[in-house]
Amino acid sequence: MKTREIYQGPALFSYGFRPFFLFAGLFAVAVIPMWWLIWRGEISISGHLAPTDWHIHEMIFGYGAAVVAGFLFTAVPNWTGRMPTRGWPLAVLLALWLAGRAGVAGLLPVGPVGAAIIDQMFLLAVAAMIAREIVAGRNWKNLKVLVPVSLLWGANILFHVEALTQGVSDIGRRLGIALLIFLIMLIGGRIVPSFTRNWLAQRRSERMPVAFNRFDGVCILIGAAALVSWAIAPVHAVSVLFGGAAALLHLMRLLRWRGLATWRSPLLLMLHVAYLMVPLGFASIGAGAAGIVGPAVSAHVLGIGAVAGMTLAVMMRATMGHTGRPLVAGPWLTSAFALICAATLARVAGQDVSFGSLDGVGLSAVLWTLAFGVYLWRVAPWLLGPKVAGKAVSKV
Repeated sequence: MKTREIYQGPALFSYGFRPFFLFAGLFAVAVIPMWWLIWRGEISISGHLAPTDWHIHEMIFGYGAAVVAGFLFTAVPNWTGRMPTRGWPLAVLLALWLAGRAGVAGLLPVGPVGAAIIDQMFLLAVAAMIAREIVAGRNWKNLKVLVPVSLLWGANILFHVEALTQGVSDIGRRLGIALLIFLIMLIGGRIVPSFTRNWLAQRRSERMPVAFNRFDGVCILIGAAALVSWAIAPVHAVSVLFGGAAALLHLMRLLRWRGLATWRSPLLLMLHVAYLMVPLGFASIGAGAAGIVGPAVSAHVLGIGAVAGMTLAVMMRATMGHTGRPLVAGPWLTSAFALICAATLARVAGQDVSFGSLDGVGLSAVLWTLAFGVYLWRVAPWLLGPKVAGKAVSKV
């Protein structure tokens, strides 16, 4: 175990969640309004990706990858008992992530291949650094988390290869979303019932969430099959079968966690609502394969509802716990999560409905931006400032 040295650098680089949760929020606030203007034809970008590919890529491998990195660089020290990665290594990682965003947007004079090479370096570095810490801490049981992270890196490479050789990405875009959902099934399926159990135990509840067992393993296996079939064959009958089965199983899995009992704790209830988007997303995969709904519905239920919803809730909770704040969302952060749920509904409605001068796409962009604006207003000072003294750390 490393010696517990006193960190004397900037608070922003004292723990992994700080820079990546901050810049994920800043990126979320900036990139969706930009995409909306691109969608309307008012601006354009000069990168090598087609506009829709750029939007999807940056949501997955820009925003999503930043949150994954922030979570893992915060959770792994709890798993291994080693000192957290901090200081200049975090600053270098953040610089790699920023370089990827600039390269993909065409802001670096490196060409399409150069931009793809720069962009893939971030997830490769994250996987390598996490592997080093897990191996050094002999925390072998958590080596499995490297599989989806490494696959996410591979999906990013595939995304660029498809874009460079075919002009647009096909499998890579769905595979990227699928891997983020798999991480939610794997990690979210641990922390949601765990946090719920702790909260219920404090209130002396007699009924607890069902502990992880073989049923959860079956849910993850069928969910993975549904995600793979969607990524490879989104309109095939196999996607109807696995999508429907996964929807039912993951709804049953969620109901075993006693989410309705947490209504007095919005911060905890958010996690259950965000996970609800997983079975809804699986249902939309099956419905999309059957031609009942459009192909974009599943991508946005999973991408906005599940990924953005879960990551926003986790970023709030982890930041509160690790900076010494009470685990209480309050009205503003509760509103931020509600806005993300509303953004999901609006985007699924799409161009088929109008809200004043906005269609569903525009309204979704506004709601998303407001949600992350509120998140930054409340949480950014905590990420930039020191931990409040004398408070216990909530582990993730």
